[in-house]
Amino acid sequence: MAGNSQRRGAVRKGASKKGASVGSGGQRRRGLEGKGPTPRAEDRPNHKAHKMAKAAAKSGGPSSRGTGSRGGGRRSGGKASSEIVAGRNSVVEALRADVPVTTMYVAGRIDADDRVREALKTATAKGIAVLETPRGELDRLTDGAVHQGLALQVPPYEYAHPQDFIDPQAPGIPLVVALDGITDPRNLGAIIRSVAAFGGHGVVVPERRSVGMTASAWKTSAGAAARVPVALASNLTRALEEYRKAGFFILGLDMDGDVELPGLELATEPIVIVVGSEGKGLSRLVRETCDQIVSIPMSAATESLNAGIAAGVTLYEVARRRAQAG
Repeated sequence: MAGNSQRRGAVRKGASKKGASVGSGGQRRRGLEGKGPTPRAEDRPNHKAHKMAKAAAKSGGPSSRGTGSRGGGRRSGGKASSEIVAGRNSVVEALRADVPVTTMYVAGRIDADDRVREALKTATAKGIAVLETPRGELDRLTDGAVHQGLALQVPPYEYAHPQDFIDPQAPGIPLVVALDGITDPRNLGAIIRSVAAFGGHGVVVPERRSVGMTASAWKTSAGAAARVPVALASNLTRALEEYRKAGFFILGLDMDGDVELPGLELATEPIVIVVGSEGKGLSRLVRETCDQIVSIPMSAATESLNAGIAAGVTLYEVARRRAQAG
């Protein structure tokens, strides 16, 4: 018992010696939480990248193409982000194709060849800001790509709204192409080119699991991207249902179709042509939303057509039938 009393006394003695415990008021916990993620270089006022971004903003880029229609005009969606085109050949090709560019970055003391001279001449003629940039900074901007001392900054594409095509300003019966699971930007560019060639009013791409408007898509369109608006749909199935309510017929392209293309009677109506991916075709929900599934007759030796080619063939047939009816 005495030993227990001594131990209790020792505890009390230690407690009284230490005194009351004082809390930190949460300061230690907040200190451990940190200050959040490090801001991007472009967002730090004293960083060179911030000054370069300000210079690019002052120089301005191509003016936004307004739709002047419903839905508030063009808007940036989930795919909106600036893009860097790196490498001498890529830069020259992009400039030749009139890809929208805000800034051209040139490495200091670059070994200028014909491509560099052409790029500098074209950029100057178009009023594009040209910034001399250390190679280390170019490495960072291009994420380690082989830039050869030359790079372009492409601004975010300003997408239209799917409802902009319900009452298109362009003449003719409404004709829209929607993409379901297309991930190759060259297919998107080829489809935009076909839409322009055959009197279409626009292209709709879903926000997820689909290609967006990149420099590669712009180049493949051969300038048609400057005339054909591309709309961004947060949900493709819902957008197609809105088109149906507005009086459009939804036609899906697939090998196992209800109707072969030569027998397409709905060509003279307002239509949305839905193009699926080469591998998976149309997704289930999109297929169920379609009024008709249309197939293109082909030789038995050919399994399927490239998505861009399939869209072009279908658009040609629609344009031919409309010309006959008109």
